[in-house]
Amino acid sequence: MSLCPDCIKGVRHEGTPEGEIKFIGGVRCYVSTPSGEYNEEKAVLFLPSIFGIDLINAQLLVDDFARNGFKTIAIDYLNGDPLPGDALTGGKYDIPAWFARHGNDQTRPNIDKVVAALKDQGVKDFGSTGYCFGARYGFDIAFENISKVTVVSHPSLLKVPEDLEKYKKLSKAPLLINSCTFDTQFPKESQAEADRILGEGAQFTETYRREYFEGCTHGFAIRGDVSKPEVKVGKEGSFKAAVLFFKNHL
Repeated sequence: MSLCPDCIKGVRHEGTPEGEIKFIGGVRCYVSTPSGEYNEEKAVLFLPSIFGIDLINAQLLVDDFARNGFKTIAIDYLNGDPLPGDALTGGKYDIPAWFARHGNDQTRPNIDKVVAALKDQGVKDFGSTGYCFGARYGFDIAFENISKVTVVSHPSLLKVPEDLEKYKKLSKAPLLINSCTFDTQFPKESQAEADRILGEGAQFTETYRREYFEGCTHGFAIRGDVSKPEVKVGKEGSFKAAVLFFKNHL
């Protein structure tokens, strides 16, 4: 596993989280519920970056999805051991050692526990939205058709073209990819491969869409510096695209 420098950079966003920490299936989660009526048989699984569910940026996004009518659950699949927030501003950490503690065997079980518990609570349909590191899990649960619809923003750790071909072969979940200009984890070559494989020769189909945000850098949708106009457009645009995708397919 490897990350790019932009995977551990970013800006803290401002706001007051409105959700709450709950334990679901024994797993610590940040949960935000719509204030009005909503379909309790649907839920969005929020799969965070390596900064986890306690980064305020993630919590504010979870709240925003809830405001748009979706109960949203951010899962602590990092077992209380995210990359510390001060890494955003240049703190040095042993990334290989961190990865050694966060392989699939250590992280994926928490997602499965939450899904099982939510099903017991009556949830029938899941959407997922994964950011950077979390996009890997978005693909994985889509391969197993646990999720009904998938959104990923600046995905990390994907194998291209293998994972794209696997998605087309195995998953029934419509897929939205939020992509950008500067992204060594999912560069323009990989974006073109996604269009070729999942877009079936066209850029979009009924079940595949890729948004592209000019001038943005990997991490823009969750850790971008919104004082920069192009990043503000990208962050807000990627969120709006995700909401519309969920409303159309979940």
